[in-house]
Amino acid sequence: MHVIATAGHVDHGKSTLVRALTGMDPDRLAEERRRGLTIELGYAWTALPSGERVAFVDVPGHERFLGTMLAGVGPVPAVMFVVAADAGWMPQSEEHLVALRTLGVRLGLLAVTRADLADPASALEDARARLAAAGLDEAEALAVSGRTGEGLDELRAALDRLAAALPTPSPEAPVRLWIDRAFTVRGTGTVVTGTLPAGRVAIGDELELNGERVRVRGMESLKEPVTTVTGVARVAVNLRGRVSPERGQALVTPDAWYPADLVDVWVSPAQPDRIAEAWTWVVAHIGSAAVACRVRPLGPLSVDNGAARLHLARPLPLHVGDVLLLRDPGGVPRVTAGATVLDVRPPELRRRGAARDRASVLADATADAASLLRTHLLLRDGELVAMGCPPRGPAVLAGWHADPEHWAGLTARLPEVVRRHAARDPLEPGMPLEAARHELGLPDRGLVAALVRPPLALVNGRIVAGPVVAGRAGLPAPVALAVRRLIAELADSPFLAPEAGRLAELGLGPRELAAAVRAGALLRVADGVVLPPGADARAAALLAALPQPFTVSQARTALRTSRRVAVPLLEHLDREGLTERLDEIHRRFR
Repeated sequence: MHVIATAGHVDHGKSTLVRALTGMDPDRLAEERRRGLTIELGYAWTALPSGERVAFVDVPGHERFLGTMLAGVGPVPAVMFVVAADAGWMPQSEEHLVALRTLGVRLGLLAVTRADLADPASALEDARARLAAAGLDEAEALAVSGRTGEGLDELRAALDRLAAALPTPSPEAPVRLWIDRAFTVRGTGTVVTGTLPAGRVAIGDELELNGERVRVRGMESLKEPVTTVTGVARVAVNLRGRVSPERGQALVTPDAWYPADLVDVWVSPAQPDRIAEAWTWVVAHIGSAAVACRVRPLGPLSVDNGAARLHLARPLPLHVGDVLLLRDPGGVPRVTAGATVLDVRPPELRRRGAARDRASVLADATADAASLLRTHLLLRDGELVAMGCPPRGPAVLAGWHADPEHWAGLTARLPEVVRRHAARDPLEPGMPLEAARHELGLPDRGLVAALVRPPLALVNGRIVAGPVVAGRAGLPAPVALAVRRLIAELADSPFLAPEAGRLAELGLGPRELAAAVRAGALLRVADGVVLPPGADARAAALLAALPQPFTVSQARTALRTSRRVAVPLLEHLDREGLTERLDEIHRRFR
């Protein structure tokens, strides 16, 4: 299926032409038929000569219904622009063309209607030139009459050629179905309709509406039941879920769109004279949505372009690269500018001059992951996908991507951060990952671990600097000196562990002792009982020479130590598997 929208001034024969092409009346409201004026969006469809089916979204042409027109044109890839031969180019013709140019619609055709009432040559020439200047220079131009049927066969053939030229959207694209109608059917429940521009929807799918999960209960396309549909297509979706949908909301693939109410954009005025002297409030249109938003220029808004921040009245599911159409809400409604979304989660502007600096960044921004990372520095895979910019390059850590320059800077900073930590607390065996994460301002400890490069090493959850032997870091000089003095004192009696007072005299308090034990410079067998390293192996060798089994008293005598030391030392040897306790009194060497 192909979907094409109409455009043109009020009472130029858009609905009449659609009726003549399809045999269906797109005006569905009684008031529309009574007044001969399209007020709401209308829909009709037909088969083209090739067998391809085309659906028309018929939009109102009156200036008061510009918002409705934009809701119809927004999700549609091509347009059939209608100009009456007996009236020529009119104000709403221009307004609709400005909207199409701003939205980036570049495919369509021109139908000059009422060729039976006036010579269409002048209107054709004028309208063709205007469309070409707006980027629709490839649009075919035909003169037709919806009343007499003149030129309709040629128009159908031109629609076939237009349909063949339309790009084929990816069925794997994330779904964003802007709702243009929502109603309840007795016995069926909630039904919404819209134009699906890309992606695939099937019965049973789980989608999201206004942050709530809903399930597709049933579908119709062009009044025919379907089980699956791919874009581009007109579709009616029966939903299961506790929701009250409205026009302007969207059914989306969960986690594939960013619900943004604050966006940074690059503004391109629709016409040179349409930059307001003092921008405050505008209406932002995308798809079928029309949302009031406050505009904060980040720098001068010229007749060419400029950067701005939009505060939307409610969140919209957006991607970077989306185009918002900005409309002046006061007086005669008219399109003011287009706004290309460059960031759906912009940074705060806290300091003086931050807005100006941000405008400079946005001037060079592009709609891709690399540009987002230059601003946000680090983003998760899921965040980039939701922003519409799936990551292309390698991850710095599973699930994380970084701006290359920022990552290189962090890698260079980490050794100095570790050095400063060691200087502040030399007894620490290294810098804890959490402390480094906080110092570098990173959101995940894993990112810190990914930054560790030689001569840094990661040991037991800590970052240590310099050479590491058997997983142990060196000691500060004062502590190392105190340990050497203690070991010298124990040279002749290695199992006479000093009392706490003597340890304190040597400068070995609890923290110093803990650091020495972690470094392997001392052996702790119990609280307050420390021995030279390797003392347990020497003790086991002495105990092996005793008659087996032996008692604590015999062990104490052999080791020339006190019961205060002997009991915990034997328990340590038991844990190490060097000795074995046989009963309450006896042990043996294993």
